[in-house]
Amino acid sequence: MHTYIGSGPYCYSNSLAMALGEGAPSPSVIEVLTGSPFGAQLISGRLPLFDPYGWDPDLGLDAAIGLLGWTCRREGSEEDAEALEKLRGALAGGPVLAGPVEMGLLLHHPGLGQPIEADHFVLVLAADDDRVLLHDPQGFPYVSLPAKAFLAAWRAETISYKTTRYTMRSAFRREREVTAHDALLASLPAAKRWLAMTGDVDVAPGTLGNAAALERFAGMLDEGADPAVLGLMTHFAVRVGTRRLADAATALGLTEAAATAARQARLVGSLQYELTAGSPATAAATLRELAPSYAELAAAL
Repeated sequence: MHTYIGSGPYCYSNSLAMALGEGAPSPSVIEVLTGSPFGAQLISGRLPLFDPYGWDPDLGLDAAIGLLGWTCRREGSEEDAEALEKLRGALAGGPVLAGPVEMGLLLHHPGLGQPIEADHFVLVLAADDDRVLLHDPQGFPYVSLPAKAFLAAWRAETISYKTTRYTMRSAFRREREVTAHDALLASLPAAKRWLAMTGDVDVAPGTLGNAAALERFAGMLDEGADPAVLGLMTHFAVRVGTRRLADAATALGLTEAAATAARQARLVGSLQYELTAGSPATAAATLRELAPSYAELAAAL
């Protein structure tokens, strides 16, 4: 298999790799450690994502940090002044991983400026009362934003899974030496647990996991899916879902599980053309072919 090398919407994995600095594993390895490749879900019965039932990037980051032998301080704030004060204090010890933020309110992104309910993560390098300097892994190094504008995005009012406003991780410290290989091995029990998740955790009502999620989404395509949902799929969900599975296949090596993940990656990747070109019937058939593969991946692991 030829490993994919190129851009992709890996904002939290790229941000964590930057935060850990020299010697950090690749963002592709970090992404697998978060558990994101090991499932699919249909949130509230309408929003399809290629990540596990009940999973979110906040949970994934905490898992990856621990598996790699690191610790950090994770905290939030209640209002702007407190958040900016905490941010400036934390930056005295090094860069700060901030997120989730509302991507639509990051004013350096051309064409944005309104909330779009899209989460994002960035690495903050410096801040004062007027400006915030950050690396945005969406392709914008050394962005300088007005502090007021950054705080509006960082408040993350439209991001449903956040547990605090102005969430940040700082004071990264290595507790033990862990190789990427050993971290990946240690992550496999969690990967199996994610693949088994289809209804045992408290998430948004109507949410479905794995085969049930894909079968229902296939039915939505047959009935005529919401254009906004199709936009999410073609601009984000298919791209990141395919990349996650391709990276999982690489990480799993020459195993039956790797072969299954690679087959999943090809199926999800094929959806990009089918949905963009307007072939919903073909996309629905692909989803139905993909549906049983998550149980097959669990068995292989």
